[in-house]
Parts: sequence; C-alpha cells; structure tokens
Amino acid sequence: MKKISLLGNVSPTQFFNDYWQKKPLLIRQAIPHFKPLLSRDALFDLATKEDVESRLISHAKGQWDIQSGPFQTMPSLATKAWTVLLQGVNLHDHNADALLRQFRFIPDARLDDLMISYATDEGGVGPHFDSYDVFLLQAYGQRRWRIGKQRDLQLIENIPLKILKNFKPQQEFVLEPGDMLYLPPHYAHEGVAIGECMTYSIGFRAPSFQELGEAFLQFMADSIDLPGCYADPDLHPTKHPAEIGNAMVSQISAQLNKVRFTDDDITIFLGERLSEPKHSVFFDAPEKILTPLRFSHAAIKRGVSLSRKSLMLYRNKHVFINGESFSIGRADKMVLCALADSRGLNGTQVATASKDVMEALYTWYQDGWVTLA
Repeated sequence: MKKISLLGNVSPTQFFNDYWQKKPLLIRQAIPHFKPLLSRDALFDLATKEDVESRLISHAKGQWDIQSGPFQTMPSLATKAWTVLLQGVNLHDHNADALLRQFRFIPDARLDDLMISYATDEGGVGPHFDSYDVFLLQAYGQRRWRIGKQRDLQLIENIPLKILKNFKPQQEFVLEPGDMLYLPPHYAHEGVAIGECMTYSIGFRAPSFQELGEAFLQFMADSIDLPGCYADPDLHPTKHPAEIGNAMVSQISAQLNKVRFTDDDITIFLGERLSEPKHSVFFDAPEKILTPLRFSHAAIKRGVSLSRKSLMLYRNKHVFINGESFSIGRADKMVLCALADSRGLNGTQVATASKDVMEALYTWYQDGWVTLA
C-alpha cells in the first residue's frame, strides 16, 4: 500500500499541536475512493476462528445482547441492528496490516490494532466513550456519528455494555467510504449504521498507571536483592505481645527502602511489556526451515521482514521483540533499529549484520517472528 496523507490538509505536526488528545477532527476523503480490504464473507470467516477475538452485539426491543466468538453462523442480513466486531484484523490480513502501518507517525509503543465493525441497518454499540485515542475510517456504506464532549460519564446499570446514561451529542456527521473521524480519549460518541456498513477503527494503547504499577512490581520481584534475615538480639520482655514493635517496623523499613528502581529497569519493563504479543497471537514457523547458511545467503539476496504479528521496539542500548529484551552494541544497534523502524531489512543491510545479529535473525526466522522478504 503506497503512503497516503490520511490527515487531509492537516500536517502531522499540526495534528499533534491542535487535535491529538484535545479535540475531534473530521477528515473527508482521508483515503479517496477507499474500498473494503476484506469482503463481508471474509470477515464472517474470520469470526469463526479461535485465534480471532470477535464479539456480536445486537439491540432488539430495547434490550442489548453481547456474545463472544468464535461464531459458526451470523444472524440474518435482513435482521436490523446487529454488529460484529473483529479485533486485531491486522494480525490476519496483509492489507489490513499495511493500513495500520500508515499510522506510524504515531509511535509503535502506542499503536494497538485495527478493528473492523460490520453492521446491518441501525446497528451500533450505543453511546459510549473510549479511554484511548481512535481513528474511525468508513470502509463501506454510511454511518451516522453523533459526538459530544461531556463530563457526565455515568453508565446505564445492569446491561452487558458500557453505555452512557445521559448522552448529549453536540455534533453529528454522516461518514462515507474514505471519510475518517479522529476522537480523543473520553469523548462521547455513538455510531449508527445507515444500511449495511463497515467501519475500521484504528486504536491506541493507553494502559492505566495502576495496571503498570502492579505489573512493574511483579517484574522487579526477581531482581530485588536484600540479603540477611530479621534479627532482634536486644529484644526485651513485652507487656503487649500482640503489638508490632517500633524496632521491628524501623528495621524492616530500612531494608525495604534500599530497593531502588533505575531508568534502565523501567525501560526494560516497558519494552518487554509493550512488545509482548496478546494472548491470542500465535506465530507460524516456516514449513521447511533452511539451514543457517542457506538462510544467510537467502537473507542477503532477498532481505528480511518482521512478521505482521511481531512487535519490535528499542531505546538506547536495549532492543525488544515480542516480549524479549536484548542489550546491544552501537554497530548492532544500527541494523536492529533499522529493522524495527522499517519493519524490514534489504539484502545490503543484512550483509552488514554481525555474526550475533545473524544468529538472532535466524532464531527469529525459526520462530516465525521474521520472514524472508
């Protein structure tokens, strides 16, 4: 897929200054003459697969219903107001992955996935808000969006979806194929299909600090080194045996205060966590694995590419791929950072790689993380 502007007449710099996490942006014909990347039947086929996260949402007689896939059959196309959502379609389709990569003016550490929503007439998921930024690209048919910046984010109780109780839209748009709407986090919105339609959602990761804090403490548990045991050779008889004494609290507090977290600790934690594939992701090894020598010759001739399922990041001397981290030297960093930024290396670049990098590439090739271009 060739590079496209996506933001219309707005430059990426202007977008970040004026819109990102600030206010919505409607871009008419962000991708002119856009056609769906997958047919309706192809989407329904994806929804039958175990490794595809899918949900079916319907609204009838005032009642909401949500079911999780995989699904062997879909409701009748003549039935109104149902929606099937397929998460992470970029992991399963080359063109969907190529579309997602068009948004790499935003760092990969924030980029999440491409979700496809198929809906029959009047289908939608109700007025709601997301905790992350999202681009909503209309792929087929029309969808009416009503949006509003509201402080009241109360939800309707006792229903299976997070639907706003007092939705008060301030703007309304009908999106045609190729139109795109950007919404910042917590911006209330409701999309309703006008006839049969497909909408592509490009979402971004925004983990909570609480989630990160809990995960970081678990990550650091194995690296904490506090030798010795609690001791109290000067203990005296007590009149209050159930009381925890000041001396015990002070001694243990002094030891726990020796625990320190460095920038390197946080970098490695973030890199491994943000590059770790989701639980539903499985890599496919090559059907016939080449020997190291034949792989090396082929890689120098053809180049290599990251699997569309691979996540690769870097910072300073650290490189991260699919939840694993490596500390590298300056020469190796140039090659591996080029692989991460471009998601591939040409033959000339591979030819400059050190023995250590070639061994890593070969291991990743065996695991299905890297493919021959």
